[in-house]
Parts: sequence; C-alpha cells; structure tokens
Amino acid sequence: MNTSHRLLIAAAGVGAAASTFAATALGGVVALDLVQSRTSSVAAVQQAPTSGTTTTPQFGNGNTGGGWSTPLSPGGSGSTGGLGDLGGSTGTSGGTTGTASSEQVRGVVDIVATENFGQGEAAGTGIILTSNGRVLTNNHVVEGSTSLEVTDLSTGKTYEATVVGTSPTNDVAVIQLKDASGLATATLGDSDTVSVGDAVTGVGNAGNEPGTSASTGVVTALGQSITASDQGGGNAEDLTGLIQTNAGIRAGDSGGPLYDASGKVVGVDTAAQTSARSGQTVAGYAVPINHALDIAEQIVAGVDNETIHQGVPAFLGVRLSQQFSNTVGAAVAGVIDGSGAASTGLSAGDIVTALDGKAVNSADALRALVDAHEPGDSVSITWTDGAGAVHSQTVTLGAGPAD
Repeated sequence: MNTSHRLLIAAAGVGAAASTFAATALGGVVALDLVQSRTSSVAAVQQAPTSGTTTTPQFGNGNTGGGWSTPLSPGGSGSTGGLGDLGGSTGTSGGTTGTASSEQVRGVVDIVATENFGQGEAAGTGIILTSNGRVLTNNHVVEGSTSLEVTDLSTGKTYEATVVGTSPTNDVAVIQLKDASGLATATLGDSDTVSVGDAVTGVGNAGNEPGTSASTGVVTALGQSITASDQGGGNAEDLTGLIQTNAGIRAGDSGGPLYDASGKVVGVDTAAQTSARSGQTVAGYAVPINHALDIAEQIVAGVDNETIHQGVPAFLGVRLSQQFSNTVGAAVAGVIDGSGAASTGLSAGDIVTALDGKAVNSADALRALVDAHEPGDSVSITWTDGAGAVHSQTVTLGAGPAD
C-alpha cells in the first residue's frame, strides 16, 4: 500500500485534516468542507487569474479570507436553467442562493465526518454514483475522518460509510454506504462540453445549515489552477483544470454537484473565493466531472500509487512529541484511548525503539514502518519507559483517519 501523505500516527497538537483556506489581498480561496466545530488548522490558496497559472499562497484563517480586503470579481447573472424553483432565495455575487428543489437533491447526500476519534466534526456533500451506495466527494471532506455518517437527501435515510479510496492531489474521494440499495443516482453530464458563460447551479450542505442550498451563476473561466498548503506552508497541493463560476458556493458544499442548465452534473464543488468585506462568494471552483470520474474509476479498480490511496491507513494510536530532538527513538506524547497502543501500557514520555524487530530512531522512522502495514495487522512494539525499563508487546493496528 502506498501511504504518501497519510496520517498514520497522530502528531501531538495537530488536529484533523486541513479545513479552511485563506488568501492574499486578492481574496480567500476556501476549501468547502468546514463546519464551525472543525478543529483543524487552515491553509491558504489564492485564485489563479489565468488558465494554467498557479499562484503563491499566503496564510490567514477563517471563512472571510483572513481579514484581507477583497475586490469583488465581475459577477454575471445566472439562472437555474430548468433545475427547479428556488425557495427563499438571497442575492450573491453571481445569482441567487436558495433552497434546493427535490430534483436538485436527487442523487445527492450530506456527509458528516467525525475526525480524529471524536476530536472534531466536518460537514460536506457527495454525489451518488451507484444504486448500492457508491458516492463521489472531495478528499478534503473525508480527510482526517474516523467515521462517516451519510444522509440520502432524496429519502432522508442515514447510513454509515467507509472510505474506498482517496486522491489528495486531485481532491477526489470515493466512499461506500453500508447496506444501501435502490438509491437514486445523480445524472452525470460531460464537462468537456462546458463553456464560459454557461448557466450553472452549485448544490450542497452549505454551512451545515438545515436544508440544502442551491446557488446559481455562470461559468466564468475554465482550466483554472490553485495551490493549497497547510498553515505552515508544507504539504502543498496543486489543483488544476478547474471550472470557475460566480455561483455562491459556500463552506459545506464541497463534494456536491455543479449542475449545468439541463440538470446534469458537470463538476464537483471544491473551493470558493470569498470577500473579506462582505463574506459573499466571489468565485467558486469545481473539479470537472469527467476528471473526477476518471480518478474515481481508478480508485474502485484498486489502483494504489503516489496519487491514489486505497482505503484508510493502519493506525498505531500514539501521539509523537518533537521536543526530544536528541532522543534515539520516537518519543511518545500521548496515547489515544481504544487504540492498539493503549492496550500495551505505553504512556507519555516513553520512547519507542523498535517495531517488528526493526529499529526506530525517529518519529519519521516509526511512521514509515507503520505505513508498510494494513489495518488489522499484528506487530510487535518495543519501548523504553521513563525509568529505563525495556518493554515489548504485540498489538493489532487499527484503522486510522482517512487521508
């Protein structure tokens, strides 16, 4: 299993997957998986002004672009284009935002992700691909999750779900609903036929508020590129080839459908640029559906490489400290209740020195050794406690937070 970028051992003081993006003076490009209870740190993304151009991120926080002044981009006026009437609509920079119709929520789900074993929650949206519950969404919706609760918006029925696989570099994930059958599926379109000026509607779990929102607008650009990174400037990810729209896509819409005028899905809502002054969406971004489906098909086919990961990683259940830089081994800062590590008696201050007989000389070395295993594997772990006594015990690795 390739486990590049996977969180296999929780780092002390680090929350779940990166959740908010903020930006430079041009405005904030915000990853749309947020609910207010999400506890993780933020990353910055800036709008790419032209096709094929990747911008340099700067850092801030919150859903309003980190407090920077943001000139609004030119907005067009959009319409639902036959997608159904909007109830209680409000103005946005592009068109209107209101309650989605029954036709607009057909084949759409709300996703609530519990993160890092109950340490936080995030909300997002998904697109039903098959009647037995295969769902397409953004990677950042499920990233860091340890359990998923999914509600079919057509029926109101709620399911548990598991992660089939993820592609962080493409911001695509596939999840599978448990014991699902007979579900209504989304009507998929062809993103290769999308043109600037086309009417579109973004639908999703905006703000994790009651009711599903639908925001109208037009396509304002194609082939857009953005760069996302964590707040420390690391783990930068480039998203390219995105559809840009002035529809009022908001936090929580991530993974939801971007419909064309005929009601077919042409994109997966992924990010939005908001005005620091008004809080309105300036520009939304969607992964073209053709590209998202190509990645999804590879995930389902079992592809596992540098950009596509299967399932969830193995998880030992220790938080590692960086404060013992001169220590040979991996210094334990804490142990997660219910994990394999918790059953061993490991505690804060202990030093892990070996896993399955292989020497551990740093936190990174321990991560790499766990990376090589699958959830359910039994491994031996050796550590030295604060008094200098050496211990060794066999543990079963659990299923860790998703990528």
